[in-house]
Amino acid sequence: MAKVPAAAVAASGLIGGYAVARWTKKRPLGGVALAAAGGVAAYEWNRQAGPRAAAGLTAAYVAAFAGSHPLAKKIGAWPSVFAVAGGMAAASLAVTRCRCSG
Repeated sequence: MAKVPAAAVAASGLIGGYAVARWTKKRPLGGVALAAAGGVAAYEWNRQAGPRAAAGLTAAYVAAFAGSHPLAKKIGAWPSVFAVAGGMAAASLAVTRCRCSG
């Protein structure tokens, strides 16, 4: 089976969670989609970069979700979701691809 990068899973979880909540008008259902993708991404982050990186990226994922709400008031809902999803994908790629010493 082909692997999907954790960055894509995380970004898709943020976008898909919002889309599900908006189109079904059931916010908890969107939360399920968001959490499911977050769980898969966290598993991959842990596998690729270890538990500390996974914890940090999971915290960033939750912060991206929370931060999208006030950002949406300034730039609109979809632009906000796409902005935080892009930021989360970039953070994921930076952490999982960087084998920095330290």
